[in-house]
Amino acid sequence: MSGFATRLAALLNPLRARGGGAPRGFSEGQAGVIAEPAPVGVKAPRAWRPEPAEGAAPPALPPDGLPFPSTGPHGHRHRMRTKLLERGPDALADYELLEMLLFLAMPKGDTKPLAKALINRFGSFAAVLAAPQRDLLEARGLGEHSVAAIKLVQAAAHRLARAELMESPILNNAERLDAYLATVMAREKVEQFRVLFLDPKNRLIADEVQGRGTVNHTPVYPREVVKRALELHATALILVHNHPSGDPTPSRGDLDMTAELRQAATLFGIVLHDHIVVGNGTTFSFRREGLLPRG
Repeated sequence: MSGFATRLAALLNPLRARGGGAPRGFSEGQAGVIAEPAPVGVKAPRAWRPEPAEGAAPPALPPDGLPFPSTGPHGHRHRMRTKLLERGPDALADYELLEMLLFLAMPKGDTKPLAKALINRFGSFAAVLAAPQRDLLEARGLGEHSVAAIKLVQAAAHRLARAELMESPILNNAERLDAYLATVMAREKVEQFRVLFLDPKNRLIADEVQGRGTVNHTPVYPREVVKRALELHATALILVHNHPSGDPTPSRGDLDMTAELRQAATLFGIVLHDHIVVGNGTTFSFRREGLLPRG
């Protein structure tokens, strides 16, 4: 035995004689750490415990459990879903609806602050849904997944409103038509020109955007509108455009364009039932105001 080994054995032999086998403070196998007594007034460190074997039952929580076991985002999300399912959507504030919508794109984290910030920025829950994709992507906290979820809900709302509109002849329910047009156009930031193509029973065949323009002008080509009506075998039309200013009063250009398009449609036996201008919460109907003869 070397001189170093002889000295090391001399140091360890008294320890083995007293406690048997290992220096104080350690133990072999899986008995865990034997902590040194903590000084008075200092909390002893938590002892390490080995991970349970695969398939073994998890260790039990202390008798008193955790003081706030459900304050994390998962507990909050569960409460929100329960509130929605048990009390209905009317029980949720607008920011809570948006908060839950963001759950779909953000599996973890608190989405409430972001939902409130978005409503503050755009003005309302509906305005967030209708905001241009570019503006949403520029908003802090939103990414492609979140924006896609928002635009998906907007598209679903539009299709639901359109489905309800198609259940009966359009001219029989002016209120439903106005509500649908407000849903799809009232919050547009630029002028948009749409055409509702109708069958012989005045039921909706198609609702198509024919053009987008600036904040106060959209180019309209009567020839293209009539051509599309013939392709769809439509026998009647309703023209629609919005005024981003919020005032639905038609301009001189609106009056001239309506007369020109009506003349072109009449040549092919197509009736122009109405031209509706959508403002902010209000609409102007050429037909109701006597600016178009009844077809």
